[in-house]
Amino acid sequence: MELLGRILLVEDDPNDVELTLTALEQHNLRNEIVVAYDGEEALDYLYRRGRFVGVPPAQPAVVLLDLKLPKISGFEVLRQIKSDPLLKMIPVVILTSSGEDKDLAKCYELGTSAYVVKPVNFHEFVDAVRDIGAFWAVLNEPSPGCVKRR
Repeated sequence: MELLGRILLVEDDPNDVELTLTALEQHNLRNEIVVAYDGEEALDYLYRRGRFVGVPPAQPAVVLLDLKLPKISGFEVLRQIKSDPLLKMIPVVILTSSGEDKDLAKCYELGTSAYVVKPVNFHEFVDAVRDIGAFWAVLNEPSPGCVKRR
């Protein structure tokens, strides 16, 4: 049986969640996808708190992270991930509507692996998410601690 790394999708917009899940499904990715709807839930998942107590200990193969989130911002989630020795090797892909230079610079300073501005066009959005998922969850070799066997 093939075990694949999880994808942690951190997104508060239900429409973007649905589009992202559709795009990943269209590419036939078999990775488990966990959705966190705000920054607090994302950190709860990574630290196995709240509704995520008892989740198997393997970290996600990639985190797809929006910046503008309720409760805890995407910037703060990224900062905490990259400052924690147990989490810092997890690739974090910023998937946001912000194309502002200051946001881009801040994310790279905090250690993001990639920064993708969400395309407005439906088909371009689906293609972008499909490509992100294919690279980070299939082609890329995940860091130690992520489950992935071929």
